[in-house]
Amino acid sequence: MKKILVTSLLIILAHNSYGQIEQDKVLHYLGGNLYGLVGAGVANEISDGDRTWTFVGAVGGSLLIGVAKEAIDQNQYGGWSNEDLLATVLGGVTIGATIDIFKKKKQRKREQLFRDAIKTAEFRYQKIIPIETMEINSLLVLGISTTVLEK
Repeated sequence: MKKILVTSLLIILAHNSYGQIEQDKVLHYLGGNLYGLVGAGVANEISDGDRTWTFVGAVGGSLLIGVAKEAIDQNQYGGWSNEDLLATVLGGVTIGATIDIFKKKKQRKREQLFRDAIKTAEFRYQKIIPIETMEINSLLVLGISTTVLEK
């Protein structure tokens, strides 16, 4: 119930604040998201999954497209807008942070599964052959049961 209440409150606040933001800034933010995603993907592949470079790639991709767009605007319309550039870069920062959060969560889950698997394997191994009572002889090394000698 608490999550629903918080989500509803955020939606209401976002709806009211949406009227205060120019439509152009929203489009720049969305463009920053898209090109930040591309930049993060490229940086992730180049750096073999390094989280820092993935974030830098997201911000760099959005910064690159934002500067290019503002350069075109300056050339065609004679107007450079730092606010538009900021909205584009904020889109890339948002994507970079989102990727980092989900990637970290996935990595923690993978590490926990690995720890659980190791504990299960150690438990099974100790259950089958307790290390304290195990005698090493030539039959055991070859994988033959020592009960053959008892008969």
